[in-house]
Amino acid sequence: MNLSAARLVPMRPRDPNEPHRSASPLELFFDLVFVVAVSIAAVQLHHALTENHVADGLLSYALVFFAIWWAWMNFTWFATSFDTDDWLYRILTVVQMAGVLVLAAGIESAFVDQDFAIVVLGYVVMRVAMVTQWLRASRSSEHRKTALTYAVGIAGVQVLWILWWVLLDGTAAIIVFFVLVAAEMSVPLIAERNGGPTPWHPHHITERYGLFTLILLGESLLASANAIIEALHDDTALAPLISISVLTLMVTASFWWIYFWPPHHRAIGTFGNSLVYGYTHYFIFAAAGAFSAGIEVEIDVLTEHSELGAVGGSFTVTIPIAVFVLGVWLVAIRANADRVVNTAVPLGAVLVLFDPLIPIPITLTAVVMIVVVAVLVARGPTRVEHEKLTT
Repeated sequence: MNLSAARLVPMRPRDPNEPHRSASPLELFFDLVFVVAVSIAAVQLHHALTENHVADGLLSYALVFFAIWWAWMNFTWFATSFDTDDWLYRILTVVQMAGVLVLAAGIESAFVDQDFAIVVLGYVVMRVAMVTQWLRASRSSEHRKTALTYAVGIAGVQVLWILWWVLLDGTAAIIVFFVLVAAEMSVPLIAERNGGPTPWHPHHITERYGLFTLILLGESLLASANAIIEALHDDTALAPLISISVLTLMVTASFWWIYFWPPHHRAIGTFGNSLVYGYTHYFIFAAAGAFSAGIEVEIDVLTEHSELGAVGGSFTVTIPIAVFVLGVWLVAIRANADRVVNTAVPLGAVLVLFDPLIPIPITLTAVVMIVVVAVLVARGPTRVEHEKLTT
């Protein structure tokens, strides 16, 4: 046995200016379990919406998606600062992956029965593994106070999550849930402010966010394929289903183009900016996942398998599009674009939002998204070109 390979590497902070820093194979492997969780959440949202349980479905989706997003984001920011890639770091990462799978297994119960027991169990497993990582970082890092604040804060909130699950239900549980969300989100603020900021690698972080966005866009492409499959089995709705498939592909491609147009690494130059960037991505990610669910709802509407009407079904598509585009514009495009782009992008999002009130919403949605992309192309370089120019 190679003893040197079995030794633990001191968990010192990584260089935030390290050249050619990119996502590691472990990080890519870690993301795979989130494919499962996001897919199940989108499927359950689709079922809730198509059965016209809109309020309950959206609330359950918001609660479940917070757990998915927050666990992913915490690991991502920790990894950019303290990734050692030794055997213990890998094992603790796999433990977090196990927690994601447990959480994913409980998503259906959360939607159908409002039973969050398994979701909380999986979430706590992920967070306890994260506490262990922070405790390890505190032993060999100059960021000891920050790391210990993270560990204590995360551990304390996990106790509160368990008490929330055991003691509360109904309206009180929903209210306290949002209180605990605020507590979770305040831990980084307190730790970084009081103990000193941990180093983050802007290109590495934004690459990780981009990769997670691609995972979510993959769900939309699956919905496009499902529309074609459904069309092959339902001749009466052949043309509308093909139109939905084309729309889905065009909107997904537009999402990709819009998201990767601006230089995201410029958006996290300060701690305050990084908080806005990271927290706003909850809405960006959730909207991307909800878009795929909305497409499935539209398919059900066209094939007369939905309790929602045509207008309601269309809103399940247009609202996610508008939220995604506005979110990306707010955190990445707005500060890196001229007046034309900063008018066209939010205006396009608003036009898409109200498409269902127009007789031909599908066609107009596609046209608006194409126009937004055309403006981006005409007014400035792509993200890749931005980075070439700056280097």
